[in-house]
Amino acid sequence: MVIKVDDLTGAEITRLIGEHLQGMEQHSPPESIHALNLDGLKEPDITFWSVWKDGQLMGCGALKELDSQHGEIKSMRTSSVHLRKGVARRMLQHIMEEAKRRGYRRVSLETGSMEAFEPARRLYESFGFQICQPFGDYKEDPNSVFMTKVL
Repeated sequence: MVIKVDDLTGAEITRLIGEHLQGMEQHSPPESIHALNLDGLKEPDITFWSVWKDGQLMGCGALKELDSQHGEIKSMRTSSVHLRKGVARRMLQHIMEEAKRRGYRRVSLETGSMEAFEPARRLYESFGFQICQPFGDYKEDPNSVFMTKVL
């Protein structure tokens, strides 16, 4: 697998972000969707990566700088045709390595509380993330689970 910074202009990544947003809409009420669209992912405080193998887009992930010591994981998604191949684990490992390289002291994330998000929560827990209170601009929401890891 090759992970590269992505400028979010390719047709494949546009489709994958669309798939990601559709999945959020399918499993979360509108007021509880915190996924970013393409324009949101292009903000200067966000670094976005895509995962490729043999010319195929396998997944993506992003790291948003909340402040000089705190990052937020955004837009973790594995392409539906590449599920259960270790894509998300590899992307998360890459994001955590980058967070450490930047000198962050903490990395946090928001994910859904519904059953559809259980695999994601298990992945984050396997990396040492623990449930926490809302951070940044988030508010308490029964449809959200907030997690953090001190580095």
